[in-house]
Amino acid sequence: MLNLMKNFLSGLLMRPIVFGFVSGLLISPVLTVSHVSTAQGQSAGTGQTGFPVPRFVSLKSERVNMRIGPGRQFKVVWLYLKKGLPIEIIQEYDNWRKVRDPEGNEGWILHSLLSGKRTVIVNPGEQNTTEGIVDLYDDASTESSVIARVEPGVVTEVKSCQDNWCLVSAQDVEGYLEKKFIWGVYPDEIIEQ
Repeated sequence: MLNLMKNFLSGLLMRPIVFGFVSGLLISPVLTVSHVSTAQGQSAGTGQTGFPVPRFVSLKSERVNMRIGPGRQFKVVWLYLKKGLPIEIIQEYDNWRKVRDPEGNEGWILHSLLSGKRTVIVNPGEQNTTEGIVDLYDDASTESSVIARVEPGVVTEVKSCQDNWCLVSAQDVEGYLEKKFIWGVYPDEIIEQ
């Protein structure tokens, strides 16, 4: 178990990327516990806030705690150190949101630490080319020019999504990524610019 955790964390620690910034993701598990949930929540549909559940949002702050339950009295299980990391809300309870991160971890985050700004992460689990690097195109076609190469774990802002492509932006570089290589949008989701 310890070796598995070391391997997991080594894949998530800061790594250099094409755009010249570092995308530290889930940095440290605070403790390992079994999943505990005490709140009654919604299933697929509309949450108590009137927004759809599930839905994608992003982290608003540089440091965000994920807890095992919906309240400050519950233990912290993950500390996120990447502002803008996409997170999926899967349940709502009072001011707390049960979320799922790109690695599949689930827990509770206070709603004020989440933003409606849409971002995606190049999916580290998707192997499409050498070492999981994804091409960023100047148009929504693999026949168009490659303008950059993006490593797994890079977080980008979403401008729009249509069909199988999303227009994304990171550090003044804007281009198209195939949906199948990113996490933070649903396969059939359309996002207007």
